[in-house]
Amino acid sequence: MYRARLFAVRHAGVFERLYQSVERVMVALDPLFERIGYGRVERPVAIVEKVVKDLLFDCKMCGQCVLSSTGMSCPMNCPKELRNGPCGGVRPGGFCEVKPDMLCVWCEAWDGATRMQNGSQINEVLPPVDRSLAGSSSWLRASREKATAKRDADAARQALASAFPEARANEPVAAPLADEPDRRQPFK
Repeated sequence: MYRARLFAVRHAGVFERLYQSVERVMVALDPLFERIGYGRVERPVAIVEKVVKDLLFDCKMCGQCVLSSTGMSCPMNCPKELRNGPCGGVRPGGFCEVKPDMLCVWCEAWDGATRMQNGSQINEVLPPVDRSLAGSSSWLRASREKATAKRDADAARQALASAFPEARANEPVAAPLADEPDRRQPFK
């Protein structure tokens, strides 16, 4: 697993694009998930997510995945489970003070972030881990939040349009122009 984790960090840009594709598919599937019920979909999606992320990132399934913010290096692999940067005990060469044969997860994260298009997200302070979400699907949660935000934005636009139905009929698309001079007469 450790070698796969290092591979994922070295190819963080590829995995970032792959994750964005998976997220778009999950958002597109939101109407289906709504119809079936997110409670029923949670378990199968979490199983697939666990297999994929365990294989590629040595994922601990905390339920609040931040791989896209941490250079595809899971901070839950840190023996101290630090989510916002390295501790003060990083050894020379970037090795962990608790597990001296392992590279510091945060040194890996900074390395991976340099390979990502949105690598600057590593500078954002992350909220503490909510242990009640352990084992749940972060893919499903993130895509549901994005789909809900998209639905809310669409509903707000629709509400605004329906509140002023006659606005487009009464108002011109552009400001009215001054009368054009007659082109047949010479300029004076």
